[in-house]
Amino acid sequence: MRLLFLGDVMGRAGRRAVAETLPKLRTAWKLDFVVVNGENASGGMGLTGAHAKLLLEAGADCVTLGDHAFDQKDMLQFIETEPRVIRPINFAKGAPGRGCRVFQDGRGRKVLVAQVLGQVFMKRAFDDPFSAVDPVLRSHPRGGAVQAALIDMHCEATSEKMAMGHFCDGRASVVVGTHTHVPTGDAQILPGGTAYQTDAGMCGDYLSVIGMDKAEPMRRFVTGMGKERFTPAMGDVTLSGLYVETDDATGKAVRTEMVRHGGRLPEAGPAIG
Repeated sequence: MRLLFLGDVMGRAGRRAVAETLPKLRTAWKLDFVVVNGENASGGMGLTGAHAKLLLEAGADCVTLGDHAFDQKDMLQFIETEPRVIRPINFAKGAPGRGCRVFQDGRGRKVLVAQVLGQVFMKRAFDDPFSAVDPVLRSHPRGGAVQAALIDMHCEATSEKMAMGHFCDGRASVVVGTHTHVPTGDAQILPGGTAYQTDAGMCGDYLSVIGMDKAEPMRRFVTGMGKERFTPAMGDVTLSGLYVETDDATGKAVRTEMVRHGGRLPEAGPAIG
């Protein structure tokens, strides 16, 4: 199975780039299943139902959220009607929607997608991510109940993301980090056959401060005072993420490549014959 994960979509520029580019990548890379993190796609804070539909129509099979899951209030209702959008599994008790789901690709192969929030340096104390993920993986063994299993680990600390990668190694097909908007250069396959990257980066303008127009963040860092709201940067977008190929019989990752497409960052991605 050929999987693509795209990191946090940032604002209008990120949405437009995904809408224009993802259909071409699905064809060129012969993708079977695509997961997109959309939690910053609406003005840099949250995701509206309309923008979720745009990402799904562009070719995402699943859209994950994050700590900004319900910043856009219409998502509280929309997520109950659209099973392809999932929020973190350890979000507030009683939150609408689901934190994991089993999907099918075009050939009927089953793909588990789950998202979990980390605790370190996060503004709110979410439930323990490790105890939240463990029963999900136990009940959906890769190569058995599902042909592939992907975990979106949404958090600040690289150490916590790395720990989750090792915790899931041999059980998940992919563990990929999101939230910090900065792509890491450590894509690899762990000893148990789990593809791993500490952070997929963002689908946004990298001539910015983590996707925001740089003027206001710089003002706050330099002066300690804010003047205006943060607004997403609108320059050329780099789609950043992770490409993974898995073995259907075992669910193990057999190939992984970092993805950088368009914009300012050097190009990277799979060479598909």
